[in-house]
Amino acid sequence: MAARGGAPPLPRGEAKTEHVRTMFDAIAPRYDLVNRLMTFGLDQRWRRDTIDALALPPGSAVLDVACGTGDLSRLAARRGYRVIGADLSRGMLRANRAGVPLAEADTTCLPFHDGAFDGVLCGYALRNFTDLPAALREIVRVIRPGGRIAMLEVDAPASPVLKAGYRVWFNHAVPVLGGLLSDREAYRYLPRSVAYLPRPAALRRLVREAGCSGVGIRPLSGGLSQLVVATRVGTPPRA
Repeated sequence: MAARGGAPPLPRGEAKTEHVRTMFDAIAPRYDLVNRLMTFGLDQRWRRDTIDALALPPGSAVLDVACGTGDLSRLAARRGYRVIGADLSRGMLRANRAGVPLAEADTTCLPFHDGAFDGVLCGYALRNFTDLPAALREIVRVIRPGGRIAMLEVDAPASPVLKAGYRVWFNHAVPVLGGLLSDREAYRYLPRSVAYLPRPAALRRLVREAGCSGVGIRPLSGGLSQLVVATRVGTPPRA
């Protein structure tokens, strides 16, 4: 995938998997701090919206894929869900303080039985999956029929004014902030990684093809983030 402005091309295939793993290992110790600063604390509201969207009763079994340091897991556990977190990055798992069981796993090969969970959460990871269709199929596989998916991801505002400010902040200020507090190269990569993310219509189609219905995508805070919600139907298709 070509890059703009002379930046190196975005990695693909196994090179992307290893890049994502090592990058998140490196930024794990200050990941939460940088998140709060670069979103002005709005990420916590968006995570609560994501858990609200599951609309499952207390006691439901929920998997947090690409759980990172455990923000979504912690909030979900407070709602009374029985949560397990899974992540590719061992560094992120070491920094996880959610107090829930954890598994080191690639989302394209989850170590759980078919239909083991009532719901799946995912925060800001869709663009980091090397094979997004395979990851979505695996997510759907581990949910029971009728189970719910709620996935939080970055977005771009529709308003020209908001979009201009967003681009300056996300593409220029965030890499500087990340460089001061964490790893400069990682926070240069993260804004560029949005190029991996399918357009809403294509993303909705991928989620349906993975075995879901009622796929909805809605912007949060004017389009600063987006929330993808769906329900598993029947037996998901195999690749």
